[in-house]
Amino acid sequence: MTTPLVDPFQRRITYVRLSVTDRCDFRCGYCMAEHMTFLPKRELLTLEELERLAGAFIALGVRKIRLTGGEPLVRRNIMQLVQAIGRHVTSGALDELTMTTNGSQLERHADALVAAGVRRINVSLDTLDAQTFRQITRWGDFHKVTSGIEAAKRAGLKIKINAVALKGVNEHELDRMITWCGAEGYDLTLIETMPLGEIDEDRTDQYLPLSRVRADLEQRWRLTDIPYSTGGPARYVRIEETGGRLGFITPLSHNFCESCNRVRVTCTGTMYMCLGQEDAADLRAPLRAHADDAALIAAIREGITRKPKGHDFVIDRRRKRPAVARHMSVTGG
Repeated sequence: MTTPLVDPFQRRITYVRLSVTDRCDFRCGYCMAEHMTFLPKRELLTLEELERLAGAFIALGVRKIRLTGGEPLVRRNIMQLVQAIGRHVTSGALDELTMTTNGSQLERHADALVAAGVRRINVSLDTLDAQTFRQITRWGDFHKVTSGIEAAKRAGLKIKINAVALKGVNEHELDRMITWCGAEGYDLTLIETMPLGEIDEDRTDQYLPLSRVRADLEQRWRLTDIPYSTGGPARYVRIEETGGRLGFITPLSHNFCESCNRVRVTCTGTMYMCLGQEDAADLRAPLRAHADDAALIAAIREGITRKPKGHDFVIDRRRKRPAVARHMSVTGG
């Protein structure tokens, strides 16, 4: 069991993104349709099953777990799971427990997250304009999110803002976001829109290559490449004027697969070895069929042997279809 997880390309798997729900209280246009059909609750892993699954990965050498959704903080009794996994951080078995959130529930949960051992979170926020925020999220309350971010900062959480770069929507705001993040002490990461799942809009109209964004930013900011990494796919620069860090996640214009150390597990117990491929391993069946973890461990190991070298994301401008049918909210952000 203690033999580390190594894929066919000799990459050690030390990072798991674990989705706890496919549900979200927003309906961001680039992520999902406005009228989504969510999974029946009986198909979701229980909190106890999610805890057991996390424990199995930790036993296999995983050092970092990120809880995702949907929106993880809308899952009922979610802090029970955060506290349970957080105990592995306290024991030293896990280096880091983090979370990606839309910020809507942070005001209520920030202090409890810190108490459970979470030290760093990613907050998805694509704009600083309340009207544009409503347009992007359809249902979101901008001021509730900013209040949540402020509460997280007061609680001592280190914050990284994730912004999807959307052509014609928020590209004119990036200077403002850099200034705000620099003043508040937040890192900022820009992300290209990903062709996952059917939505109500055309992603060919949304796609904004970050190579072009960086070239534009460099006309006004001094950007210095740095070797900083959080274990994820972002490549970072330092913004000399603010001293802050700016990351670029480029699944379309420059894929980041050569150093991939992670897998994603959905809230139903399906492990995707690659975000941009459909191949998956069923972990729910062995999890529920056996009281011990031997079959679960075997299923994890077998899945890792099928981890591909990289993804094949592309915006299909002819058929205007997603590269992968499942939504990001199902996969886990």
